[in-house]
Amino acid sequence: MKTKHIYTKLLTRCMGTVVLATMSISSYAGVVGSRHDLTPSGLSQTSTGSPSTSVCVFCHTPHGSDVTAAVPLWNKVLPSAGGFTRYSTLNTASLDGTEAPVGSVSLACLSCHDGVSGMDVVINAPGSTGDDPTLYDIAGIALDGTATPMVNVGTDKVPSLGTDLTDDHPISIAYAGGGCVGGDADGETCTTANFLDDDFKAADKDTINGNPVWWVDESSGTNGTREKTDMILYTRTDNVAAGEPMVECGSCHDPHNDTTFNNVAPNLSVAFLRVANTSSAICTTCHTK
Repeated sequence: MKTKHIYTKLLTRCMGTVVLATMSISSYAGVVGSRHDLTPSGLSQTSTGSPSTSVCVFCHTPHGSDVTAAVPLWNKVLPSAGGFTRYSTLNTASLDGTEAPVGSVSLACLSCHDGVSGMDVVINAPGSTGDDPTLYDIAGIALDGTATPMVNVGTDKVPSLGTDLTDDHPISIAYAGGGCVGGDADGETCTTANFLDDDFKAADKDTINGNPVWWVDESSGTNGTREKTDMILYTRTDNVAAGEPMVECGSCHDPHNDTTFNNVAPNLSVAFLRVANTSSAICTTCHTK
């Protein structure tokens, strides 16, 4: 009886773990069937013409990835950082942050969203068995035989940003005007007093695998803990202040979360936002306005 009791407790715990794991997987399964699903069953308005059902392969590969990309196992060749016109060329007087060349996670996003790169062009094609070495590290292989760049379609447009980024929110730019690299005395937070521009919220910092990790807490989450719904800041090694928290595309957008958050006006929505944009929350999480 005692053995049966122990077995029952272990089984209950295991089942509970399975349920929790399943819930966790479900809560983060935001790519399959979304606009970032480029397979025939996805919602992408711009068909790649590919028969491939491998959802992840359009962006990631387990082998032969582009190691210059600041994202995991990137399966695409990054566009040239010098091929983009940056926001700073407008000479806006209020722009007071150091602007680095377009890079980091933003350059990975633009390897589809620049309107030039083929969405279906990958380094490593799906279905590689290892028997034929020509299937590995083939830069420029198109899944449907042609390069299909992203284009804007209809009223609910796919955001083909192009290479002129002057009409988009600044990216690859120091958060809050810059001026905070190491954090405060505890190395955990940069307050508005640390930054050059005090019109921004404080930024939190942690260290993971020896690397600095920055974010701005979103009010509905847990303060002091980096979460997917926080505004994520990124560090760069190619700007004048290495370790400085930088704003990139991934600061406001989570490419793996297809939740569509409604804006104020009816029928207006933006997918892949980190937080709902009610009362411009996507802006006021960082900006003190």
